[in-house]
Amino acid sequence: MRTVITGLPDPALHSPRPLPLLVSMSDIATFARVKRPVVSTWRRRHPDFPAAVSENSGRPLFDGAQVTDWLIATGLGNAAPQELRSELALFGIIALRDRFTPWQLVETLGSLLCLRRLGGRPLADDRANASPPDDAEADEALWSALLRRAERIDAEDDFVLRELRSIDATAAPLARLTEDLVESAYDERGAYEWLLAARSRLGLDSLTADAVTPELRSLLTQLTDLRARLERGESLTLADPHARAGDLLAALLDDTEDRDRVTVLAADPDDRLTRITRRRFLLAGVSELDLDVQTGSDLEERFADPDIVVTQLPYRPGEDRSVLAALTELERVAYLLRPGCTALVLGPADALVDELKSTEAAQLRSALLRENIVESVIALPGGVLPFRPGYRPALWTLTRGPVREAEGLVLLADISAEQLTPGVRMRLAEDVLLWRAEGFRGLDGHDPRYGRVVPIADLDRAFGGPLTPPAPTASAIWSDKVTERPALIAEAEARLERATADTRAYEDERGSYCGAVMRRVGRLPRRTTLGKLITARRVTRLPGHRIDEKHLTRDGHHNVLGPEEITGERPVGDRRIDRLLLATAYERAALTEPGDVVYTLAPRLGVYVDHDGFSVVAFPARILRVNAGATRPLTPQVLAALLGAARGTARSPSAVRPARRIEDYQLPDLDPDEVLRFDALLAETERRERLLRAQSDALAEARRVTIAGLADGTLTLGETRTTNGT
Repeated sequence: MRTVITGLPDPALHSPRPLPLLVSMSDIATFARVKRPVVSTWRRRHPDFPAAVSENSGRPLFDGAQVTDWLIATGLGNAAPQELRSELALFGIIALRDRFTPWQLVETLGSLLCLRRLGGRPLADDRANASPPDDAEADEALWSALLRRAERIDAEDDFVLRELRSIDATAAPLARLTEDLVESAYDERGAYEWLLAARSRLGLDSLTADAVTPELRSLLTQLTDLRARLERGESLTLADPHARAGDLLAALLDDTEDRDRVTVLAADPDDRLTRITRRRFLLAGVSELDLDVQTGSDLEERFADPDIVVTQLPYRPGEDRSVLAALTELERVAYLLRPGCTALVLGPADALVDELKSTEAAQLRSALLRENIVESVIALPGGVLPFRPGYRPALWTLTRGPVREAEGLVLLADISAEQLTPGVRMRLAEDVLLWRAEGFRGLDGHDPRYGRVVPIADLDRAFGGPLTPPAPTASAIWSDKVTERPALIAEAEARLERATADTRAYEDERGSYCGAVMRRVGRLPRRTTLGKLITARRVTRLPGHRIDEKHLTRDGHHNVLGPEEITGERPVGDRRIDRLLLATAYERAALTEPGDVVYTLAPRLGVYVDHDGFSVVAFPARILRVNAGATRPLTPQVLAALLGAARGTARSPSAVRPARRIEDYQLPDLDPDEVLRFDALLAETERRERLLRAQSDALAEARRVTIAGLADGTLTLGETRTTNGT
């Protein structure tokens, strides 16, 4: 049992006041979470913005603490006050990277945080502020006092002593930064978790390579059902035999406040990582007597009966990866479990899910399945290990002694094509937890949304075959969307028949399409530009309006026409705005009139004729309105067609602006009679396109639903009916 000696503050703990942390305008933008020009605007518009205290190569530098206080006082920026202070502390840490390695920073700061927690008091008292800056004697006195404290508190060198002895008094500024971290995070645990979350920014790539996304950590936490088990009054032992920096176990502890009933076991071959992990769980509130982190690959034998194991198998590059080695590690995890206990094992999909080529590997995987310990096999989406984008992960959940209804069965799930949204995580966790609690209950049980229950005997007969669902889930097969497929196909066929009849009737009335187009003889029409048409008042140009995205909805009163709608990237009517909101928030916004031509130049030229009008045009789109009473009038459709066919309207991939302004687009100045004939032809082609599009859409819908039904086995085909009825 460790004895902690406390008493009056040690006079040697008086440390010098640190020099101000200098930050550039780019740094300010980073920790305020704004664009760089915003900081220039603040400096210009706000007289109370802190003045520059120094310069570096002509760049102004500011006192970071003053800027942080100003941002908190004004409420400007996109970061909360706590985040601002944490970011400022991080900049202070990064500024010391020329004096300390990233490992030294993380290990020393973590040790100082742990020493502060073990000692129960700050590392330096408030009178430190009275000392002059850069006082080497004060630094030496402070560091000597901290070492004496560490020797008293951590005599067995379990947590901090080794790291503090390996560095000299030049690390005294880290003690002051430790106090800043605690102040910004409220306690030592929050400060340490924030420090580890910033490890990639500090340059510790080896600590980030195996990190998983927060979404996957949340899924693993849900699958353990830790909170519910603790709420039932259970005391639990959590374990990770491949802990690395302890991320997975830390995620479990984040989900509960009942850490006094939790024992944590962990192991890792890297001694540096085991000490980081040991400090992490001590600061998380796990008692020293309930914490054991070993250097190596074995957990402490006297504790080796874990209730929940969560682990990630060690990563190996594809060219060095051994399927057999991964399955052997999985087998070692299975041996840790006693009846009623659960393990979650994250590993490579080529070993856990894919078809196996090696007979030895297939035998080992089949043996694990026959042992009746495998609860579920889940193929996970790629990208859940951000620093290993090409790595395909999978997850096994193991339960020793499953419920009787689950014996001889395994749940296979595949969410590799899904995103780990909260809804997906919740439904998948519900599938696994209900399977763990109830097993297979036939028609009155829970049908998995993402998996299929498969007999282990079938998988054993397939020997080495892939562990993926053999068919869609039962809930998917019997969902309303699937059962209605025949009716949807029949409805699409009926629409196709009606559209075909409408096309035939139109052709019977109007005859076949004939544009009566011939080669022009004589002089070509003279050329003009859109700018000249605007100057002659034959066309009027009107601006678009800046519309806030949060005001757009799908059920408003007015269509919103922006670049996405005009270029066809989004269907017209997908974005709308309420008329009352338009009248109150955008008093000067005018609606389009029927026949207005709406255009955009960004990201490319797009032209759209708003036949119905009463729409709102969103900047950078603009409006061209044809003056029907002008001499030599145009029509909206003719103007749109000529603009769309103008030469030199595209831009090269590297160009920031279009090749020319739209006012410079050259158009033929057609005679009024020719304009009318051209307009009639365009109207005719548009009507015929609508008729053909109705047929095409109906046929595509019938085809899509048919393919989906045949692909998942819920539909079959009868005899095909031909045109002559045979």
